[in-house]
Amino acid sequence: MKDKILQICEESKQAIEDAVTEIDLQNVKSTILGKQGSLTGMLKMLPKMDPSQRPEMGRMVNEAKNMISAKIDERREEIRLKASEIPEDFDVTVPGIAPFAGGKHPIKQMRDDLNDAFRSMGFEIFEEDEISSELYAFDKLNFPPSHPARESMDTYWLEGHDSGEANEKLCLRPHLTGGSVRYLQTHEAPYRFVYPGRVYRNETTDARHERAFYQYEALIVDKDFTFASGKVMIQSILSKVFGREVPVRMRAGFFPFVEPGFEIDMGCLVCGGKGCSVCKNVGWIEVMPGGTPHPNVLRAAGLDPDEYTGFYVNIGLDRLVMMRYGVDDVRLFNSADLRFLSQFH
Repeated sequence: MKDKILQICEESKQAIEDAVTEIDLQNVKSTILGKQGSLTGMLKMLPKMDPSQRPEMGRMVNEAKNMISAKIDERREEIRLKASEIPEDFDVTVPGIAPFAGGKHPIKQMRDDLNDAFRSMGFEIFEEDEISSELYAFDKLNFPPSHPARESMDTYWLEGHDSGEANEKLCLRPHLTGGSVRYLQTHEAPYRFVYPGRVYRNETTDARHERAFYQYEALIVDKDFTFASGKVMIQSILSKVFGREVPVRMRAGFFPFVEPGFEIDMGCLVCGGKGCSVCKNVGWIEVMPGGTPHPNVLRAAGLDPDEYTGFYVNIGLDRLVMMRYGVDDVRLFNSADLRFLSQFH
C-alpha cells in the first residue's frame, strides 16, 4: 500500500504540471481526491488493514492529500497569472471593442427630463404607491357616485377589497390626481409640485392607448395665480423638452376635478401637423387635461377655495415620447423588443 501511495503522488505531480486550464486542474483533482478518486480509495482500504499498520498508512494518505491539494492550488494560481499576461505580439495601440451597454428606457428618459425642467422652475418631485382607494381616486376628486369611471370596465378593483366604505375599496390607481390631494393634505401651502407615475385603465389597446401607461402631473396651488401663467408654463415646459417651439391649443373640456377645465393639445410632431394615424389625421394630439382645481377638490384637501386657486395639468407621458421620437404605436414601448429599444441608447 505504501508503494501505491507513492505512485499516486508521483502521477499526481505530473498530471498537475501538465494541466493547462483550470478545468484540466479540476479534472485532476476529481480523479485523485474526488469521492471515487485514487487516493480516496486508499482511505477506504484502511479499515481492512492490520490495526498495527493503520496509523502509519493513515498518516501517509493524509500527507499525500495535503501535498496534492497544495500543488493544485499553486498550479491554479500559475494558470490564472498566465491568463492575465499580455502576449508579446499584442498591440496595445489598437482600439478596443466597447462592451455592450444598456440605456434608459425612452419613457424614463422623458420623465427625468421633465423632472429637471420642473425642478428648474422650483417644483418638488412627489411619488406614491400604485394602489389607491375609492376615497382618493374618486370621492375627493368630485366624481359623482354614478360616474362610469368607477365601474370595473374602466378601473381595476382589487379582488377582496372591492366593496365596503370608500376608504376600504382599493384599486390600481386610474390616474395620479388622487395622490395630489394627499400631497395637499400633508404639506404646507403654497404648493408647487409634480407627480410622475404609472396608471392603469381597463380599456382596449391600440396605437394610442395602453392598459398600463405613464402620466406626469403638475399642480400649483397658491393665492392669486392667474390662468394665463398656467398656459405659459405649459408652453415653456414643452419647448424645453422638445428643444423648439411647440404649437399648443386649449379646448374647453369637462373633468370633475377642475373648473374650468380644458383639453390641451400640441401639434403632432410625428407628421408635422399634416395628419397621421397617431393624431387621427387632424394634425393635433391630446397630451393633457388641465384647468383650475375644482373648489370641492380644494375643500377635500382642507383649503378654502375663496382664498386659494391654481393650475393643474396631467401630461400623457407616453404620447410626449411618441412625439419626441416619431413613434407611431405606443405599444412598442412595452414590447420588450430589443431591436426597438436599442435605438434609444
